[in-house]
Amino acid sequence: MNGKPLNKPFSAKVIPNLFTLANLFFGIMSLVFTMDDKFNFAAYTILCSVVLDGMDGRVARRLEASSSFGKELDSLADLVSFGVAPAILIYAQYMHRFYGVFGLAAAIAFALCGAVRLARFNVMNITTHFVGVPITVAGGLMALFALMGQYLHPGFFLGATLILAFLMVSRLKVPKY
Repeated sequence: MNGKPLNKPFSAKVIPNLFTLANLFFGIMSLVFTMDDKFNFAAYTILCSVVLDGMDGRVARRLEASSSFGKELDSLADLVSFGVAPAILIYAQYMHRFYGVFGLAAAIAFALCGAVRLARFNVMNITTHFVGVPITVAGGLMALFALMGQYLHPGFFLGATLILAFLMVSRLKVPKY
């Protein structure tokens, strides 16, 4: 059997992926809370995903456990947590009432632009800056907007959704911290 043990010992590469899966868990929970009209809980779970997304990369670098698998898993989790979940939340909470199909189109555009942004990030090897606003930032802002919604004009949500969608796929250079 090639001299390899049948049971592999626990690998440090699993730990960052657990943070990524927790990020995805909270993104899915946001969708569930949105379906149940628990919009504040939905927004808070997106913000929990923001924290976990920041931790998975740091943990991977600290443990020297970065992997191609982890990068792909992170992108999939980010699309749900920061693309789909915020778009559905803002649409369900505000835009469907005021904008109908136009609100839906804006929400879909946000999620699609997030997917393009993630795909572009995965094929670029730029270490000094991001190209376009990171989906984590855009999705986190959408969650904050959802929490502040009672203080904002309904038109704000349509505009913010479209502007953030555009900024994610723009060529804007955003510094890495």
